[in-house]
Amino acid sequence: MKNVLKSVFESFLRSRRMLHHFERWQTMLGSKPAGVASAAMPPDVANALAAASHADASMLIVTLGTSPQGLGEDQALALRKRLGSNEVRHEQPLPWWTHLWQCYRNPFNLLLTVLALVSYVTEDMKAALVIGSMVGLSTVLRFLQESRSNKAAERLKAMVSNTATVLRPASGSENAVRVEVPMRDLVPGDVIALSAGDMIPADCRLLGAKDLFISQSALTGEAMPVEKFPVDRGSREAGVLERENLLFMGTSVISGTATALIVHTGSRTFFGALAQRVAAADQGTSAFQAGINRVSWVLIRFMLAMAPLVLVINGVTKGDWWEAALFALSIAVGLTPEMLPMIVTATLAKGAVVMSRQKVIVKRLEAIHNFGAMDVLCTDKTGTLTQDRIVLERHTNAWGEASNHVLQMAYLNSFHQTGLKNLLDKAVLNHAEMQPETRLQTAWRKIDEVPFDFSRRRMSVVVENGGSEHLLICKGALEEILSVCTAVERGAEVLALDGDLLASIHRVASELNAQGLRVVAVASRALKAEARKPAYGVADESGLTLLGYVAFLDPPKESTAPALRALAEHGVAVKVLTGDNELVARKVCGDVGIEAGHVVLGREIEALDDAGLRALVEQHQVFAKLTPAHKERIVHALHANGHVVGFMGDGINDAPALRAADIGISVDGAVDVAKESADIILLEKSLMVLEQGVVEGRRTFANMLKYIKLTASSNFGNVFSVLVASAFLPFLPMLPLHLLVQNLLYDVSQIAIPFDNVDPEFLRKPQSWNPADLGRFMVFFGPLSSVFDILTYAVMWFVFSANTVAHQTLFQSGWFVEGLLSQTLIVHLIRTRKIPFLQSRAAWPLLAMGGVIAAVGIWLPMGRFAHYLRLQALPLAYFPWLAAMLAGYATLTQTVKGWYARRYGWQ
Repeated sequence: MKNVLKSVFESFLRSRRMLHHFERWQTMLGSKPAGVASAAMPPDVANALAAASHADASMLIVTLGTSPQGLGEDQALALRKRLGSNEVRHEQPLPWWTHLWQCYRNPFNLLLTVLALVSYVTEDMKAALVIGSMVGLSTVLRFLQESRSNKAAERLKAMVSNTATVLRPASGSENAVRVEVPMRDLVPGDVIALSAGDMIPADCRLLGAKDLFISQSALTGEAMPVEKFPVDRGSREAGVLERENLLFMGTSVISGTATALIVHTGSRTFFGALAQRVAAADQGTSAFQAGINRVSWVLIRFMLAMAPLVLVINGVTKGDWWEAALFALSIAVGLTPEMLPMIVTATLAKGAVVMSRQKVIVKRLEAIHNFGAMDVLCTDKTGTLTQDRIVLERHTNAWGEASNHVLQMAYLNSFHQTGLKNLLDKAVLNHAEMQPETRLQTAWRKIDEVPFDFSRRRMSVVVENGGSEHLLICKGALEEILSVCTAVERGAEVLALDGDLLASIHRVASELNAQGLRVVAVASRALKAEARKPAYGVADESGLTLLGYVAFLDPPKESTAPALRALAEHGVAVKVLTGDNELVARKVCGDVGIEAGHVVLGREIEALDDAGLRALVEQHQVFAKLTPAHKERIVHALHANGHVVGFMGDGINDAPALRAADIGISVDGAVDVAKESADIILLEKSLMVLEQGVVEGRRTFANMLKYIKLTASSNFGNVFSVLVASAFLPFLPMLPLHLLVQNLLYDVSQIAIPFDNVDPEFLRKPQSWNPADLGRFMVFFGPLSSVFDILTYAVMWFVFSANTVAHQTLFQSGWFVEGLLSQTLIVHLIRTRKIPFLQSRAAWPLLAMGGVIAAVGIWLPMGRFAHYLRLQALPLAYFPWLAAMLAGYATLTQTVKGWYARRYGWQ
């Protein structure tokens, strides 16, 4: 079953494939990658990267035929045509013949092929033709469905793509302009600008960097970020990954800013070379695939146990061991769920298409199932519970009095920073630009900046306006700003920061938070001429003077409260994980109907071990003042408690939790690393869309489960009936050919299951695989059909005198029709807990397909081709008996179904 659920959206999977490939690579090497990088990749790639690291930056620029301002558009286009897209080769679509082979290559089709070959060798051409038709039908349908889904994926891919900021020469100037270019269009020689949250799109040589920290965990497994510099200060013999001036495809920027020269793209990158070496390695088994495998092995083990039993009983009682062997093999075919790959692929692909209409892009098909199984959704606050539109509501001094000076300083900070501009910065710029007196950027020149990171939770710029002093302006979270302040400004006064002032500051900030405002502190420090320097760092963020606050309003969305109620009705608990303080979190949660209770803070999580955290996350709904590591730990704790966890986020601080969750959910406007980490991309940031996704996921799972339950119970009943008949009849109850034709027709009737309706009751709670329940279901419902199969034997034996070898064809024809119609009927009986046709009706494609197959099943023994299939026409008196047995079967099944649902539930 390894290839049953191969994702048809592989083109979206670069980040997760990278992570998996490098984990596989590390396991294969058994040592730290950095020390063996050269040996793990083609020597020419390693040598080229080493040469780029050692080369003088200006010479490297000349060698690549570019300039410090980057390539011209015409140059980039010519290189792209010659070198191709910036994609690793294994991501390219499979040739159609390879795809067709993979659609064929599953255990069930291989088993059927063996049986077809046996039939051909024994000159049973009819059986060989029927079995071949079954294999062809399963393979072609799956191939067509996946091809259709691949084309849909390519159309969807254009809707959400990652871009890089590229420098292009400005016309008539020595300066460069920054443009956004799709990552796949990058070429060697492009100069790119990087900031926090960006993915590294290719292998690069640093040209300039400011406090640049890179996460290389996908390559090395090292959790701690690595600082990078324009000049490599290490040994020339160091491994490629240890070079401080090289950046590698697949890593990401944690903090800082940089400009870098692209050296290699696509399959010539470090990752591209390694990916080709391990692309053929085992891809591992996901939780969803593991569930499918467990269910499949239940059926396979049943087949392996029953087929030999049928062989022995028929061989002993009939004396014809060859005929008994063919009959046993036919039984094995009947027990084989050969349509399972196609049914699973079709239901998942249909779910993805339906969700795309809701502006939801599914990167991994199996994420649809995880959507339905999700019982806990962790979500950030900003832009999810609240409007994705933050407005600057107030700008005050530390006493809460309006202050234009604070707004001016906040504006200079936001305007001149080149790192990650978040919604708060945009709100400051939009608000200040409406007030002419705050437009100071032309009077101030930027000297340097200290970029934001999630440990300091603040960022600074250093500016000057023509005087002898430099001014450092710092903006960030209140506690982190206060930790580097020694004074407070009030008008023309500067007061020493003491305990009383601290209490007053916290009181004012708390009052603003209680009104639902998010408070950001602003501080500054004048650097005298003797303290001036060309570059500044974190150490310079000291001895600051607190100027005041800018306070932002992030109002709740109107759709949030009803969406949360809808999720709760579907059994999904929502937990809020935010970096904001507890007062803002409590206010927003109260506005949207979440009972906050005790708000757990990040410092409380740090004090707990894993066992303590597992208990804590079950008791509380709102978590505030969290770091990225806190969010990731919470997701792991919920998962360890047995929950299927979804996480919705859009920032770099959300990336670890997105990777840790069973289903990561991001938005098209998210930072690159968040989109790469997610399984689902929302084109509209709405919880209502998530509720629709949950419902679609459960509908998809319900239809997959229908096929499995139908196949399991029907097969069990058929084998039980065969065992009874084989023990007492002087002839085979049905020829191998009859069993194969019956199974083929039944399989055709199942093609419409992915399009079936699902009862609302099934959609109200999370669903998951349960092989134990499948076994119990087989035992309870399989023998029900055997009761009426045995009654059919009795009717054919006693009523129609089909009780000798000479009349075996009549007997076999009677059971052929009854068996096929009962199998067709069971689809409608088991697909719902309710009364079929009256309280719950199947979708019209399933109704139509069932009607067509039933008509064909009756026509075969009655029509002109009956003798080719070794069947014969049934007397008209047979059909009232048939109707009575089908009605009895439906009544008994409905009765047992009610008792079973009350005792064990109805999944």
